[in-house]
Amino acid sequence: MRFRRKYKTPAVINHGVIPLNLVDIAFFLVMVIVALFVVEVPPKKAIMFVTLQYNVTYTIDDNSEQFDFYDYGPKDIATISFYMLVAIKVHAVIQECILDKINRYLQLSKPEQSKFNESGQLALFYLFSFIWGASILNAEEFTMNLTSFWKDYPFSRMLFQEKFFYICQIAYWLHALPELYFQEVQKEDIPRQLCYICLYITHISGAYILNLQHLGLILVVPHYLVEFIFHALRLFYFPDENMQKGFIIWALLFIMVRLLTLTVSVLTFGFGLARAESPGFSIADGNFNILPVRIGCLSAVCSTQAWMMWRFVNFQLKKWREHVKDQIPEKKPANPKKKRTKKEPGKLEEENNLQKNKPPGMEEVEPLSCRPHTMRNRPSRLLRQQVNHSSMFV
Repeated sequence: MRFRRKYKTPAVINHGVIPLNLVDIAFFLVMVIVALFVVEVPPKKAIMFVTLQYNVTYTIDDNSEQFDFYDYGPKDIATISFYMLVAIKVHAVIQECILDKINRYLQLSKPEQSKFNESGQLALFYLFSFIWGASILNAEEFTMNLTSFWKDYPFSRMLFQEKFFYICQIAYWLHALPELYFQEVQKEDIPRQLCYICLYITHISGAYILNLQHLGLILVVPHYLVEFIFHALRLFYFPDENMQKGFIIWALLFIMVRLLTLTVSVLTFGFGLARAESPGFSIADGNFNILPVRIGCLSAVCSTQAWMMWRFVNFQLKKWREHVKDQIPEKKPANPKKKRTKKEPGKLEEENNLQKNKPPGMEEVEPLSCRPHTMRNRPSRLLRQQVNHSSMFV
């Protein structure tokens, strides 16, 4: 009688299927939102996902010129969610078209592939964000006057480029949270990546909500430059481990940016906003210039910079110890040699006297096993004399 084999039905949803279909799901949702413009749907509901909301237009009577500014509100959540789906699609395109091909060529191990993919994605994002942020700073001339960080606060009106920059920044770092699962990041790397992703979301969202957009831009642009240099150097380090000279430049720039961040933050929260003309708290006007908010913001910035410096110093000390350990040659164990013991002169004289006073025939006879091989089979002289003496009585 034949036994029937039991076949297990494959799981419809598993860990391997979801990551492959995530990009298709995100692309499908994007196309649905775009299709709302074609279908007879109220335009405000479709535009809310794509374009920026809370537009305010100002007109100057003399020149009759119109200036468009933007505020923030709850509708920005829809816009952020749409661009988060776009970021997922762009992430997948970069991974498949660029990074996967380089990984096949380099043939890296799995831990190295995970770090290589992380650095590749972040290097492109940091470069793009640095160029975009620097162009905004150059256009609005924030860097020309330090008092612009706290003068005329609250900055409740933003230009199009400024608001769109913050929307894309928040959307990108929010999309990085599900990517930790879908990209199958190693378990030991998840806490580290989750930590800096949450720090980015907290600081950028805080600057956006508290109307500190000018200060946020001047702090994030040099930080992105330093991070781009680090991840670009790490991309060249994986194929060739001798490429380590560039990290010295990165270390110097890292320390300089930390000092710049602390200096600007202390000047803004400790002196500028404290002496502002309109202190007070008003959610409707977007004014958060009160002492608890200033202390909270300054402590958040200072604690983050201190934590980054602590990790930086520990990393450098670890590398220095490994370098010193490699430079010290390993000592070979010395072969133990038997040292000759010197006899005391008194004992040496006693042994010589005993040997002189021994009666004849009592000399020490060397055992046969210690004699040379050629002399072992020869009878001793005393033995031959005894044999000759005994033969006389026969």
